[in-house]
Amino acid sequence: MDPTDPRPPALTHWALFLRFLRFGALAFGGPVAQIAMIRRELVDEERWISSDRFNRLLAVMQVLPGPEAHELCVHLGVRAKGRLGGLLAGLGFMLPGLLLMLLLAWAYTRLPIRGTALGAAFLGVQAAVIAVVVRAVHRIGEHILTDPKLWAAALGAAAASLAGVSFWIVLPTVGAAYALAATRRPALAAAALVVGASVAALALLARPEAAAAGAGAAAPTAAALFWAGLKGGLLTFGGAYTAIPFIRNDTVGRGWMTDAQFLDGLGLSGVLPAPLVIFATFVGWVSGGPAGALAITAGMFLPAFAFSLLFYERLEALAEHKRLQLFLAGVAAGVVGLIAVTTVDLARTAAVRTPSLLASALIFAAALAVAYRWRSKLATPAILAVGALVGVLALG
Repeated sequence: MDPTDPRPPALTHWALFLRFLRFGALAFGGPVAQIAMIRRELVDEERWISSDRFNRLLAVMQVLPGPEAHELCVHLGVRAKGRLGGLLAGLGFMLPGLLLMLLLAWAYTRLPIRGTALGAAFLGVQAAVIAVVVRAVHRIGEHILTDPKLWAAALGAAAASLAGVSFWIVLPTVGAAYALAATRRPALAAAALVVGASVAALALLARPEAAAAGAGAAAPTAAALFWAGLKGGLLTFGGAYTAIPFIRNDTVGRGWMTDAQFLDGLGLSGVLPAPLVIFATFVGWVSGGPAGALAITAGMFLPAFAFSLLFYERLEALAEHKRLQLFLAGVAAGVVGLIAVTTVDLARTAAVRTPSLLASALIFAAALAVAYRWRSKLATPAILAVGALVGVLALG
């Protein structure tokens, strides 16, 4: 390491934890606002790391799965106080949002919802959440779908998802096919698609037997919810919203909670100072109680800790690994297709549950217009709060 490179100031482990706890308590507005806050204080003002090195690091974090702001905190904690420092920085950043979400999930499962003003508020929030997710899918797509081959990967993944093909088959297939096509190996790309389609066909043919074998499955264990969170954490490319289809598939898809409850969790996560993936904590609580909430949260955030704690010295080298980057770009494009399909499914659920489709449609349209026109870290919390208010007035 260059001895002239900026370094963090001397801090105790406790002081480091408190520093990132403060970041966590102010982490409103999503990853863009969170990263801007970290950059302003630790790069521009205190010179923990040079601006060029921070930019390279951020580029790597955007390629890897997981919430970028949280991963940056872990990496900077390692830079300041070693692996223990990285663990403390990551815990400090996530703790405020985690505690608040645990409190909200506890209240949600104990307060009367259906047929009350609170229930009407949640119906309004659900319509607003769909608008926020639609805007997020567009924003993510703008950054990821930068050439026709990536668009083809996204559309192919969406079509496969509509046909019922598991994302475990879809994502490796589109990732490999895109990487091979981008390196001018069309025959191998076609072969990857044929292999993926064959595996998908076999999986679909075997589905009736698998469904029968899984009938009457027990309530989720903490281990099952941890695994659901881990899959979401490992497949969160291009933003926290991309975790939605994977967590939903493993919880709503297994009957552990309803789509309406899932939408409520997304709405609550949008107003908290935390990475959006904290919605997994709510999902875990509704599905499996306090133990389930902690288990799915641990799984969701484990990759964000692990990449920096285990591969600190090698992370920036990933920026030079072109073939891996092409594969991950194809996977990320496939995830955009999956989340688009999931958004349509969630919108159908919201439409079925509302007592007034016209009122919910107006909430959605107004929320979508604000999401496109108001670029502020307060936009999402404000949209959801107004959605709740209008829901009480128009849907109660």
